[in-house]
Amino acid sequence: MSNLTFFKYDDLGTARDGGPLPERVIEGNAKFKNWDVDQSPDEKVRAGVWETTPGTYRSIKGGTWEFCSILSGVSEITEDGKPPVKVRAGDAFVMKPDFTGVWRCIETTRKIWVVYR
Repeated sequence: MSNLTFFKYDDLGTARDGGPLPERVIEGNAKFKNWDVDQSPDEKVRAGVWETTPGTYRSIKGGTWEFCSILSGVSEITEDGKPPVKVRAGDAFVMKPDFTGVWRCIETTRKIWVVYR
């Protein structure tokens, strides 16, 4: 077993399809695809690739810490009480536990994510 995992973007396997919870939808009909790439043995740390189609919904992190690196597309994230921030390919950020706000996907957006719970 290797201690090195590569993200093979052209061969991520089968995605889990999903979307925002109905009560969090603000506008549109965003659809999610999620590919799990790796996780720690205790499942507290996980990594993968996520994609969303255009739409707007509430984002609530709860107790999860998440690092994100945008691979493609354009989205706008508005933390409650803060001004909106556009993110696009090359941008990276952390959504800390208890983050609440709005994610508005303008152009289908794909990101790498690493979460710690």
